[in-house]
Amino acid sequence: MNKPLEKIAADLNAEFGATYTEDRGEVSFVVPAERIVDFAAALKKKHKFEMLASQTAVDYWPALAPRYHIVYQFTSVSKKLRLEARVPLDGNDPEMPSLVDVFPNANWFERELFDMFGIRFSGHPDLRRILMPFDWEGHPLRKDYPLGYEEVQFSFNYEDIEVRKPRPKD
Repeated sequence: MNKPLEKIAADLNAEFGATYTEDRGEVSFVVPAERIVDFAAALKKKHKFEMLASQTAVDYWPALAPRYHIVYQFTSVSKKLRLEARVPLDGNDPEMPSLVDVFPNANWFERELFDMFGIRFSGHPDLRRILMPFDWEGHPLRKDYPLGYEEVQFSFNYEDIEVRKPRPKD
């Protein structure tokens, strides 16, 4: 781990009790859900991580608790640093605080996680579906989502296609 990242990791560990691991120069923190907003604010203001590059989730069902991990990728363009934060969540109806007040681009990331995984973000200004139709039931990226057959909405007739033959080589 490089020196600036080592200092930041030690500071965040001391301030938030966030444990971290380092593998091949990449640092990954595990942060409790109730501390993620303060953690992100400290990254942005104190350590100059200007960008929330991505936010996604992993469903570990049917493994033991915690069922979900919310995974954040923070980037400091000015310092050329990147780190990951994971927030473990348990249960079938998980909820955690929203990061929209700290990183406004978390808005769409959180809407997607709500839509696909059913994870609620308290304090989110507009938590509604973003990818699936509004009347869709369930959350398709959950591992316990029932896989059912859905009729294809279009058809394709291969007999109507003109088969193009390769041109002869000169």
